[in-house]
Order: sequence, then structure tokens, then C-alpha cells
Amino acid sequence: MDLTDKSEMLILSKSRLDPHLRGFIMAFNSGSPPATNLFWVLSAFFWVFLGASGCSGSFQRSAEISSKSPPHIILIVADDLGYSDLGFTGVSDISTPQLDRIAMEGIVCTDAHVVASVCAPSRAGLLTGRYPQTQGFECNLGGAGTGLLAGTTTLASRLKSVGYQTALVGKWHLGAQSDNHPRSLGFDHFSGILGGSRSYFPVLEKPLSKSRLLERDGERVPESSFSYFTDWITDEGVRLIQENTTDKPLFLMLSYTAPHTPMHARPDLLEKYTSIKNQKRRKYAAMVAALDEGVGKIRSALSRKKIEKDTLIVFLSDNGGATNNASDNGTWRGMKGSKWEGGHRVPFVFHWPGRFDSGENSSLISSLDLTPTFLAAAGSPTPTPSPELDGLNLLPLLEDSTHVISRETLYWRRTVAAAVRQGDWKLIRIEEENSDYKKPILVQLSLDPGETTNRATEEPERVKHLLGLLKDWELELTPPRWETGDIWRRYQRQKHEIDLLGREEERKLP
Repeated sequence: MDLTDKSEMLILSKSRLDPHLRGFIMAFNSGSPPATNLFWVLSAFFWVFLGASGCSGSFQRSAEISSKSPPHIILIVADDLGYSDLGFTGVSDISTPQLDRIAMEGIVCTDAHVVASVCAPSRAGLLTGRYPQTQGFECNLGGAGTGLLAGTTTLASRLKSVGYQTALVGKWHLGAQSDNHPRSLGFDHFSGILGGSRSYFPVLEKPLSKSRLLERDGERVPESSFSYFTDWITDEGVRLIQENTTDKPLFLMLSYTAPHTPMHARPDLLEKYTSIKNQKRRKYAAMVAALDEGVGKIRSALSRKKIEKDTLIVFLSDNGGATNNASDNGTWRGMKGSKWEGGHRVPFVFHWPGRFDSGENSSLISSLDLTPTFLAAAGSPTPTPSPELDGLNLLPLLEDSTHVISRETLYWRRTVAAAVRQGDWKLIRIEEENSDYKKPILVQLSLDPGETTNRATEEPERVKHLLGLLKDWELELTPPRWETGDIWRRYQRQKHEIDLLGREEERKLP
């Protein structure tokens, strides 16, 4: 079999092979740069030796006797990253050695989701541990007065209350008022932008809107002080790690804008990808490479401080790849903004070398789970599920990658499109225009991962049951505090036409 064929590479990337051997085979056949290949080759031989010599047990014992003191926590969030655009998820034309290393050494969750398929509500859910719709936060921001409510309890404020120093670097996108500024909602330090995106290069010739201005703890950062925004985020993160001399553990959220538009890439990284002929894809590859490079610098900073084994790193994307940035969601249908898997299924990795070993887990997990998991890791577990949190504590999964997390359901909703997942089945409900009819789309993901066949007419009782679950969940929600216009309702309906097949057709919609 010629493993350079991309579809076969994707199958291999999702296979049940040992992840280290899988990485070795993929790197050898992917055409990745030599450094990536060498990394995977050496890693594979190391792990094969480890298994043959029976040393894995000693690694487990080492994890068991490691310090149980609260870890430093580094949460790394990519923006609009395609599911299949990393080495460990099957990419063949982009090199991501640093993220691949984290995946190889950590636990990769293969059925992991965010709570919304667009930026702001996804981040609201991640940072509160609640479905954002419970707070009336259903759409991207709509102007003045939108965003998180004043006094919202966040992941940062919870960790701060149990002794953490808290910092956010990069994108906020949850409000631009003083009462929903990051420093008003639990973060001791904030360096970044209040909005959702900005130029990656300095803007010197015209004034920027408030949401795009760089700030550091309330002070304006001059445009002339940086050269590339992704690198600036990394450098700020490194600085905070180096300067954290207190006895408090550090919670650092690195909220990158890459690879969200605009498509701005460093010239040196563009040169690395001259083999990619599609110019937008080439820029995208360079933007992902800069993000990957930054992850490596963060790990180096942890290593210099001798705290890497005492640090829990989590990496994920805020939603699936977007229609306008040349991303690739691989097997998963749909893109950012849809209820198809490609909208909300994301790469999701946990890495904590001082506490748990590597592995792969197929439990159904959510970004909602980060708050209870981080609190449990910090020694302050919260019962889940609870009236305060919608997520589950994943620490048992991290301490034993074969552990199965028992989750009954996951839900999504944005205006006219909603979805519920229970076990292997997923139902998408679309409100028809100028009608009370709500069209159900039922798919069985194990048999139809591409979500191409609507099974609703074959399974009327299952449809009735799932629609009932969705309706019961909606009774707990707060009406949207703002919406983003009728045109986005129309786009939602168009995105969920069952016969709209193919990535290029999807790219025609925002």
C-alpha cells in the first residue's frame, strides 16, 4: 500500500496502532521534513525498546510516586485549526514536530469536542465550564454590551481562589468593556487583544480599533515593538513563565489567533513550504508552523525552569477548520460554524510527564471538562456533573488512558441549528425558514463518520427520543442576549443541506 496517498494516511492516523509506531510509519511516508522523520524514527525505536525490556512498569511507578502538589497549567488554544492539519492527526504537507511530540508523550483524545463551532461561544464555554447558552451566549459578539456578564465565575477565577497565579496571553474575544475584561474575570495578567483577530504584522499607517490594539496589563503596547503576532504571544508566554518567581502555581492560557484569518505568514516559513502550490494553503501551513514553533519555545522555557514534569499542558483548537483559511478537517464533514463533526470535533491532547504516561483514548469528551479536570488536578475537586458545572473530571482518564469516561450526552445550538450526541448517534435539528417545521438529520457515526446518510426515516423512535433530550436541555437555557442577523440563519440552513457534499462546495459558504 502506498501510504503517501492522503486518504490512506488519514486512515492510518486514526487506526488503533500504537501511537508511536503509527507516528514512525506516517513520518516515513509523509514527505515531512527530515527533522520530523528523524524525531519519529528515534521515538519509535525508543518505545519499542521500552516495551521489550519491560520498563514501562517503572515509568508507571514513577508517575504514581511523583509529587501530588498542584501543577502549573498551560492551556494552549489554536484558532480555526483544521482537524487533520497536524502530524499526529494525519497531515502530509505541514511539519508540526513540537505538537507531535506533545501528542506522542501525552494522551490524545480522539472523540473530543468544543461546545460551539464558532470562536466566542466556544471560548465562553471553555472558560466557564458551562454551556454558553445557559448564559445567553449563543453567537459571536455583536457589538457594544455583548460578551460575558460582569461577575461571571471563570476557570481563571476558580483557580485563583485555590492559590494560582493566572495569566492570559493572546485573544480574548469575550467582551471589551471594563466589567468583562480578562483582569475583571479572574486573570491577574493579560497581554493581548480584546477582539477576535488582528493583523499579524504591525499596523503603523492607520489607527486600529480598540479590540485590535495590543495591551499588557492595561497599558498600550506599541505596534513598533513586535514583528509577528504569533511570535509575540509566544514571547509573552515565555516571559511570564520566566518571571513567575512566586510560590504560587501558574495557570497560563496561550490563546493564539493562528491560523485564523487574515492569512499573514512569516516570509522565512513561507520559503519552507514552496512545494505547496495553493497560495492560501501555503500561507496557512506557515501560520501553523509558527504556532508549532511557539509551542516548542514554551516547553523550552518550562525545561529551563525545571518545571516541565510539574506542568500539565493541554492543547486544542477553539473549533474546526474554517471555510476561508485553506484548512482541512479530513474525514469529518463540515467546517467552522456547522453542527457537522468538522465544526466541533477538534484535536485535544493532555501532557503531564510527571504524572501520567502516554496513550490514546476514545471517550466522548468536551472542552467543558477542562474546568473540573484542572480543579481536580489542583487538589480542589468539584463534584460533576453539578449545578455549577456541565463538564466531567477527566483525571481518571489521564491517570489511566484505558479508562472510559461515562458521558450521557453532548449538546450544541446556534440560532436555527442544534444538535445532540448520545453514544454513537447524533441528531442535528434545523429550523426551516418561515415554518414551524424542524428538520431532523440522524447519523450513526461509527458506520458513517462522514455524516452522508440521514437515518431519520429509518429510526423514528430514536429521532423522537433525541429530539426530546434536546428539548429538555433547551428548557434550561437563557434566551440569546444578542444575535448576529438573519443572513447567518440562512447560512446555517445552507451549511446543513444533507446533499451539500465536498470541501470545495462548503468553502463557498462563510
